Amino acid sequence: MSIKRRSFEAGHKRKYLVIIDDTDECDRAVFWAAKRAGRTKSQIVMLRVIEPGDRNQQWLGVADIMKAEQMEEANAALDKFAARAHEIAEINPDRVIREGGAAEEIVKLIDEDADIGILVLAAGNSKDGPGPLVSHLAKTAGDFPIPVAIVPGHLNDEDLEAMA
Repeated sequence: MSIKRRSFEAGHKRKYLVIIDDTDECDRAVFWAAKRAGRTKSQIVMLRVIEPGDRNQQWLGVADIMKAEQMEEANAALDKFAARAHEIAEINPDRVIREGGAAEEIVKLIDEDADIGILVLAAGNSKDGPGPLVSHLAKTAGDFPIPVAIVPGHLNDEDLEAMA
């Protein structure tokens, strides 16, 4: 059972949660969410999930270096998409970096922030399917704590703007 959403109460603002990854279609989710948030005077939360490293004591120094590199890459990706959201709708997104499994970290963040009202994902259009996260969430959508907006990855800016 998730917490009550509070985005329309005094002192709160609805937030669109966008997952920032290295897929080509990630930009489509950011574009739609930024346009939608701009039009509805909402906010965006960008989440980047990094894989947990092996914390074997023997290799602790290497693990620390690998984690630092992952954090640097995560911040660079968040910088890139924060600039894109600002360019699209003059929004300065909240930024979150988590370590763990993507699906679990998404649910944890939603449970922690009662203002997050919609998860925005972009579906890939390759022969391999819409992508692992969209496929996973499709299986569990009936139990998911908030609505999920899935943006088709093949739509251009003009198409997405008309739908936002």
